[in-house]
Parts: sequence; structure tokens; C-alpha cells
Amino acid sequence: MIPLEDFEVYKTAMDIGELVWNTVSKWEYFAKKSLGDQIIRSADSIGLNIAEGYGRFHYKENRQFCWYARGSLFETKAANQKAFNRGLISAIEYDAILNRLVFCHKLLNAYIKSIGNNKAAG
Repeated sequence: MIPLEDFEVYKTAMDIGELVWNTVSKWEYFAKKSLGDQIIRSADSIGLNIAEGYGRFHYKENRQFCWYARGSLFETKAANQKAFNRGLISAIEYDAILNRLVFCHKLLNAYIKSIGNNKAAG
């Protein structure tokens, strides 16, 4: 079985959480406590749900948690748009987060498709 830490989708998802954390940490108190808390939770949830699914016994459970991760990815994408619309992040920060999310989405879809078809998929 391939270690979780070697999966590109997991590494990318974990990087998104750190990117969002580092971005939000610069915000003022009100923005951190409102939208900031939400985007950090959703961004962290992508990688955490991939990890939880990977640790489940059956591939159907793994796939279910990856669907949760995909939902969190879309939530993070929406929160990223809100942060940009509200002037909390620059266009460069917005694009950096969005590009990582788009890349992760492609990897996650491929991983979901492989679960149950590949013994190494968890």
C-alpha cells in the first residue's frame, strides 16, 4: 500500500490548507473571525477528509470521504471568491489559491475514479 504522504492529491490538499492559513493570518480581527475561520476550516477539510477516507477499511468509505473533500474544495473556492470581492486578498493571492484548488480538483477527481479499481488507492 502506498503511504498517504506520497499521494500527490493529499500533498496538494495539505499545501492548500497552509496557503490559506498564511493568507488569512494577515487579516484584521473581524475578517479572521468571520470569513477567515470559514475558509481555513474548509481548506483544511480537503486534506483531512482525504486522510480520513484513506484510513477507512473499505474503498466505499474512502470514496465517500473524498466526496466530502471535494465539497470542501468547492466551499474553499467560494470563500476565496468572497475574500477577493471584499478586498481581503489581492488578485495575485486569489489566483494563487484558485490555481491550487483547480489543480487539486483534477487530482481529486482522478483519485476518486481510481478508488476501488486500484489496490494502491487505499
